[in-house]
Amino acid sequence: MERNVNLPIIFLDRDGTIIKDKIYLNNPKEIKFYKDIFMSMKKLQLSGYKFVIVTNQSGIARGYVSRKNVILIHKKIREILKSKGIKIFKIYFCPHHPEEKCGCRKPAIGMVKNIISLIDKKKSFMIGDLPTDIEFGKNLGIKTILIKRKKLKNFSVKPDYIVKTFSSAAKKIISLEKKC
Repeated sequence: MERNVNLPIIFLDRDGTIIKDKIYLNNPKEIKFYKDIFMSMKKLQLSGYKFVIVTNQSGIARGYVSRKNVILIHKKIREILKSKGIKIFKIYFCPHHPEEKCGCRKPAIGMVKNIISLIDKKKSFMIGDLPTDIEFGKNLGIKTILIKRKKLKNFSVKPDYIVKTFSSAAKKIISLEKKC
């Protein structure tokens, strides 16, 4: 049993949040980070935050992407970020089809159940670009930031903050930290 250590964690969606969304990304060579990611993540890391990537990867269940390639993509993401001085604490992914109704697909929080006791819920955030990301954060009991790069329909839950870029999300988190 892990003891509660209260880590300030920023949970990050992968596609459309830190890397450009490519339908069923299947090749590590096709990873393209948004230009504001590196500097923004570095600032957040220097402020004491740990990063956990949480991503739904139904392309595995659909047969479009292999589990092996998703793992290779995550390895490459870690390598690129590490080369910029950014450390990823954990990466979790759900390989299931949405119709499987598993407990690990966002907005469910099953994929992070083994680190829930480590989260400082008052200082942690979920940053994502879809309603399921925001619902995931709400289900975890942490603050949520929606990066609104496109128009969204069927928005069932309201994010705590809405921004247009990742750098705006980082600035928001740092400004909130200073108020505490």
